[in-house]
Amino acid sequence: MAKQKNSDEQGLKIIIVGCGKVGRTLIAQLIKEGHDITLIDQNAQKIQELTGLYDVMGIAGNGASFSVQIEAGIENTDLIIAVTDSDELNLLCCTVAKRVGNCSAIARVRTPDYSKEAEYLREKLGLAMIINPELEAAREAARILFIPTALEVSTFAHGRAEMIKFKVPDGNQLDGMTIADLGRTLGKNIADHILICAVERDRDIHIPSGNFRIQKGDLLSFVASRASAKAFLKKIGFKTHAVKNTMIIGGGKSAYYLASQLIHVGISVKIIESDPKRCEELSILLPKAIVINGDGTNEGLLKEEGIEYAESFVPLTGIDEENIMLTLHAKMVSQAKVITKINRITFDDVVSSLDLGSVIYPKFITSEAIIAYVRAKKDSMNSNIETLYHMFDSRVEAIEFRVESASRVTNIPLAELSLKKGLLISLIHRRGSIIIPSGQDSIQVGDTVMIVTTHTGFNSIQDILN
Repeated sequence: MAKQKNSDEQGLKIIIVGCGKVGRTLIAQLIKEGHDITLIDQNAQKIQELTGLYDVMGIAGNGASFSVQIEAGIENTDLIIAVTDSDELNLLCCTVAKRVGNCSAIARVRTPDYSKEAEYLREKLGLAMIINPELEAAREAARILFIPTALEVSTFAHGRAEMIKFKVPDGNQLDGMTIADLGRTLGKNIADHILICAVERDRDIHIPSGNFRIQKGDLLSFVASRASAKAFLKKIGFKTHAVKNTMIIGGGKSAYYLASQLIHVGISVKIIESDPKRCEELSILLPKAIVINGDGTNEGLLKEEGIEYAESFVPLTGIDEENIMLTLHAKMVSQAKVITKINRITFDDVVSSLDLGSVIYPKFITSEAIIAYVRAKKDSMNSNIETLYHMFDSRVEAIEFRVESASRVTNIPLAELSLKKGLLISLIHRRGSIIIPSGQDSIQVGDTVMIVTTHTGFNSIQDILN
C-alpha cells in the first residue's frame, strides 16, 4: 500500500513577482516551509542571484505579461504574490493571473489613495488579499505609542486581545518572582487574566512553566485582553497612558499613515520633511499636524524643534542607517519613547545589540500576513490561521487558529491533551470573550485559539499534539 503524503509534504505552487525586500523575505520563508517557488522580476541579475541562493525557478520579464506568466506555469499555480515597487503593476499582475489561471492572488498596494479603496479593489478584482506594509507598520507603531512602556504590541481576536513585550527593569517587583507567584503577589483578579507566554534571557528563549523565575533584564511577552493588559502593567509599576505628542522625521507614506492614526486619537504630531513640495502636500492632507520643512538629520534643527521635550520620536527617513543614528541621538538627548523602522539592514545581531527601543520591520509584517494565508490554504480541514507573528528574531511563533470543526483537540480538557513541548495554549476567544485558559478549559468549535511555540510551520490546530 502506497504511503499517503501528509500536509507537511505537500507544498503549494507559488509565483512571486518582484524580488525586492519583501520578495526576498517571502522566498526565504516559503522555501523553508516546503513550497515550489517561481520568481519573476524585470532585473535579470536579481533573478540570477536568487536562483543561485535558493532552489527556485526564475524568469526575467514583466510579471503582468500573459506570455511570461504562461512560461512561469500560471495555469498550474496555486497562488501568485505580486510585491513589485509599483501598485499598478501588482494589481495588473493579479488581474491577468486570475483570468489565465485558477489561482489565488495577493497584491502589495502602498499608495494612500488605493488603500482607502482596498476592500473594494480586493472584492472587484477577486483577490485573496491586499497588503500595505507602510500602513501595517504605522498601525504597529501607533499601538506601541498608545502603551509606550511596551517594546512590541501585537493584536489578536480582532483587536480584543494583545500580546505585549517589555523589559523587566532593575528593582521591579517581578525580579525574582516565579510565574506561580504572580497570583499570590498581584492578586487573582489580575494574575488570572494574563498569561506570560515567552521570555528571552541572554538570547535563550523560554516558554515558561509555573516554576520559571523571572529576572531583571528579561524580555517578557504576555497576552491579555486590552483592559487586563493595562491593569497588569499598572500593577507592576509601568506607565500605561498614551504619549501626548510625537516627532516624526521624514514625510513619506509611513509618516502620513502614522500621523493620521495619532491625530485621530488626539496625539499632537510634528513632521520634519526636507522636500518643500511634500511639506505642502502633508499640510493639506494633515491640517492638524505641524509640518516643518528642513533636514531632520540636522542636530541644531532637532534641538530647535524641541527633541529634548518630545514624548515620542519616530524616524521614518527611508534610510535605515539614518533612522538608527537618529534613534540613538534621541535616546541621548531626551526621555522620548523611540521607535525605529528598519527596511533593509540584515545584521540582526548588530541591530539587537543596539538600544533602539521598539524596532519595526515592514518586510516581516508583510511576509507574516502572507505566510499565515499560505499555511491556511495548505491545510484548512479543521482550522484556519487567522493571525501569525514571528517573535524573538523568528525563533518563536504566535499563531491564532480559527477552529472550524470537531477534531482530536476539541471538547477535551487541556490538561488531558498530549501537547508538544515548547508550546503554550495562551488564549481562547469565544463569542466575544477572552479566556486565559486553565487545564480544565477545553477548545470548542467556533473558538479562535492562540498558541505560542518554539516550533515552526504549524498549519493546523492539530499540529499542537504529539
